[in-house]
Amino acid sequence: MAKRTEVAAWVGAEVAGEVGGPEMELVRVSGLEGATADAVVFAMDAVTLAKAVASGAGLVLGPRKEREGAFAGEARVVWVGDPRYAFAVVGKKLGEPAGEREGWIHATAVVGREVSIGAGTRVGPGVVLGDGVRIGRDCELMARVVVYAGTELGDGVVVQAGAVLGATGFGYARNGATGEYVMFPQQGRLVVEDAVEIGANTTIDRGALGETRIGRGTKIDNLVHVGHNCLIGKNVVIAAQTGISGSSVVEDGAILGGQVGIGEHATVGAGVILGGGAGVLSGKKMHGPGEVFWGRPARPLKEYLRDLARLKRR
Repeated sequence: MAKRTEVAAWVGAEVAGEVGGPEMELVRVSGLEGATADAVVFAMDAVTLAKAVASGAGLVLGPRKEREGAFAGEARVVWVGDPRYAFAVVGKKLGEPAGEREGWIHATAVVGREVSIGAGTRVGPGVVLGDGVRIGRDCELMARVVVYAGTELGDGVVVQAGAVLGATGFGYARNGATGEYVMFPQQGRLVVEDAVEIGANTTIDRGALGETRIGRGTKIDNLVHVGHNCLIGKNVVIAAQTGISGSSVVEDGAILGGQVGIGEHATVGAGVILGGGAGVLSGKKMHGPGEVFWGRPARPLKEYLRDLARLKRR
């Protein structure tokens, strides 16, 4: 529950001259349909702003570019640079419990020896925590998550149902004479930094001799696989069914679309965007903040579209 002045502070809006009228108690975010006086809504342009103001919402997050328009004097509107992002921030804030969050461990969870679990962390039904696992504060481990020994989770980590963290990597040494495969030692660890979210049935392998690391604020979708010794940077977004082979690096702020495939020892540079289904060859380095790569093998979007046009003319 919050007042409009509090919400304005959360999203960095200037309260003076921007929030007026009687204060309302706001308890939820809402779509335009069904919005009531206790709800916050958002609008991205003049058309949706008019609809938002006409709704019953107690507060509207409006685009700052429309500040001098028809609703300049509307007391219920807080003007922000990016209403969609501000709406997400408000939704998260309103969803947080008041005071200290209560942690718990479900009766069916299996907890190994010398496991450390921070205050406010919730361990769901059927979760398995291996020996020596360390979990920070205010984490959420949902049903049937498995966390192997040698894994460390920071604060505020969310792991959806069925995810497996810290499993043995897929690394083998081959006998050239007989063709026999023997597993290369997989005795490293997995470190998941603060505020990471990991989707359902995603698997992240431990390092072989070193570590696999997932950087702070990274968001990983369902059914993603991250191989051993991978280094994933901060605030990376990885969509469903992506596979990242061992010892690859994905730098800060990169965005990986669905079904992306990355070979071993590859590098995806900071801010790079890989379109859905893109394939990065082993050892390849993709650089250029904000540059979009597409196709198999992945190449700059303009080049990919040019190649498609050539094929169409044949």
